[in-house]
Amino acid sequence: MDGTKRADIKVGSRVKVVKKEDQRSGKLTEGVVSRILTNSANHPHGIKVKLEDNVVGRVKEILN
Repeated sequence: MDGTKRADIKVGSRVKVVKKEDQRSGKLTEGVVSRILTNSANHPHGIKVKLEDNVVGRVKEILN
């Protein structure tokens, strides 16, 4: 599942995000959502979240 819909992402969800500095390379960072930073219902580039290890990025993949 991609991370463009806010309703699909919950605090505690395991996700893969792309950090701002990794957008060119597309390198993904895996982690657990601690906070959802995007207020809108959806975002074409992915919902911005903060992970438990304080990494901020846009969700590219939601893991089960």
